Amino acid sequence: MHSDKGGRAAEVFVAFLRLGLTSFGGPVAHLGYFRAELVERRRWMDDRAYADLVALCQFLPGPASSQVGFAMGLHRAGPGGALAAWAGFTLPSALLMAGFGLAAGQIAHPAALGALAGLKVVAVAIVAQAVWGMAASLCPDRERASLAAAAAALAVLVPGASGQIGAILLGALAGLWIARDAAPAATEVAPGGPPLLSRRAGIACLAACAALLALLPLLAGLSPILALADGMARAGALVFGGGHVVLPLLEAETVRPGLVTPDAFLAGYGAAQAMPGPLFTFAAHLGAVAAGPVGAAVALVAIFAPGLLLLCGALPFWDRLRRMPRAQRAMRGANAAVVGLLGAALWDPVFTAGVTGPLPFAMALSGFVLLTLWRTPPLWIVLAGAGLGAAFL
Repeated sequence: MHSDKGGRAAEVFVAFLRLGLTSFGGPVAHLGYFRAELVERRRWMDDRAYADLVALCQFLPGPASSQVGFAMGLHRAGPGGALAAWAGFTLPSALLMAGFGLAAGQIAHPAALGALAGLKVVAVAIVAQAVWGMAASLCPDRERASLAAAAAALAVLVPGASGQIGAILLGALAGLWIARDAAPAATEVAPGGPPLLSRRAGIACLAACAALLALLPLLAGLSPILALADGMARAGALVFGGGHVVLPLLEAETVRPGLVTPDAFLAGYGAAQAMPGPLFTFAAHLGAVAAGPVGAAVALVAIFAPGLLLLCGALPFWDRLRRMPRAQRAMRGANAAVVGLLGAALWDPVFTAGVTGPLPFAMALSGFVLLTLWRTPPLWIVLAGAGLGAAFL
């Protein structure tokens, strides 16, 4: 993939700002919007180069659609274009989520409190749909389904970040064994030409990512802001399999240490479903609740940094990495484990906090059916949940 020297960062920012304002529906839908706007209409790259980028970002931890956008900005206009793509796609929903977090603590009207309760019920339906869909695609056999169940049990029995991290690591190790007979991942995508970054730059980015994840835990005790950055970076580095998987990781890093209340967490997660752009901007809400505007900015940067640094580190080596059978098997095991993590989060805190009586249960069940069987857009479920909550909860 040859970088277009004529591409300008301002052009990239405008293109991705438009996408950031209009891209609803989650990571898979975002990738469809990117292809329609940037591959088909603007012709920034061809389909094979785009598919190669998508394959890499699906393989790595982090927010897949944001990573693809970052790489497309890099392809178009160099490092400035990469940052412009991330900013344009991320800022609209990040600003809305941060504003929601700052305003949530000031809400006292009964109808507004009911709407927040409705958003917590919406979170039950959204997470249940995510578990349902991910289990079908990532746990297609009894071995990986069993691995998902074991990961869920570990996450429930060992609460907090240690249970989450342990489940993912054990899933990757188990994948080396249980996924041995699975069909290899598709690798027929043609190489896209010279890498976007040199190997030296890639190694520097990997070193920066490692330093970030190693130093932040040592500095976390110095201030609440550093503790927030540590938790967000760790969550961002461990997300495999889709944006919703960030939910249990963020809950372990913010609710359990007492940085955010369970009610504020679930209300923000429900509100995030109505936003365009990446689900990772939920971090801006959590940061705003925990530490105000500065916390929102720190949380937003910290959760995205590991995934983007890993992407830059992997770009020069991707063609070789994707052909390693052991790496593919480990990823299958890790993906099965994150289905279990999301299943554990569906129970606690999502279901236990959101479903508090017969009416919330009926609302959550109806939302799940509308999402999975009727393919209703999440935005309408969010609006209905907030409205019913304001009227009846």
